[in-house]
Amino acid sequence: MKSGFVSIIGRPNTGKSTLINTLIKEKIAIVSNVAGTTRNTIQGVYHDKDTQIVFVDTPGIHKASDKLGKHLNKQSYESLEDIDAILFLVDAANGLGKGDRFIMEALKHTSVPVILVLNKIDKLTSEGILKAITNYKDLFDFADIIPISALKKDNVDRLIEITKKYLKDTIKYYEDDVITNNDPHFMITELVREKILNLTTDEVPHSITCILTQYKEKSSLIEIAVDIIVTRDSLKKIIIGKQGQMLKTIGMQARKDIEMMLKKPVYLELYVKTVKNWRNKEKYLVELGFHE
Repeated sequence: MKSGFVSIIGRPNTGKSTLINTLIKEKIAIVSNVAGTTRNTIQGVYHDKDTQIVFVDTPGIHKASDKLGKHLNKQSYESLEDIDAILFLVDAANGLGKGDRFIMEALKHTSVPVILVLNKIDKLTSEGILKAITNYKDLFDFADIIPISALKKDNVDRLIEITKKYLKDTIKYYEDDVITNNDPHFMITELVREKILNLTTDEVPHSITCILTQYKEKSSLIEIAVDIIVTRDSLKKIIIGKQGQMLKTIGMQARKDIEMMLKKPVYLELYVKTVKNWRNKEKYLVELGFHE
């Protein structure tokens, strides 16, 4: 048996969470078109008859403007330690950007094999894919280069086969039924946040977080309460919506996914609270699992 740890890194919004969900064949990371959706390092465990790969999905590496951003970058860089390979995911359809160059510069300091994964090839012609490969290949000494579409699942099986070449361990780290290290309580708040990201306007997502405040398991259902934290009262109004309709829709959609995950009926209550500048307040960062 071969096993090992593989980190998925890239700038925000390149499709890292979509890729890890595709690799694991389960939803273990929330997905949104909003850059910076992933805020915690998430492990997804891939199993087949002779292999176990622990994929580590990281927050996108970016230029940090607040304490939260600095924590996210710290997590991403820490995920590069003690691993067998790095999947450097780029948005091939969007082209080479400053963020990609920034990450490649950082990767020059690691001795770990780096596999360039050109994502979103479903948006490109064959000529466009070849051009994307050419644009990247001379900028860094990549161990391998592979084009994929995480969304369409194109060439993902090939990516797994290539990744297997770099695994160094023979230890079984997780039992066969384990697919993630995610705590269900964490996933509850993430699923609520996902619905907000996908249902509200562009100004809201970067200013919200969700914290679980109640989880009571009863014989027939689970009672859950989640606080939605925003930085301004104007954002609070957007999330609540006219006559509370937006908050009701967020709750309905989140409850369906939470029930699917927990396999039990759920009574979900959502509360929206304004906490100015929460992203620079250590109390809330600790609540979210960020520690110095």
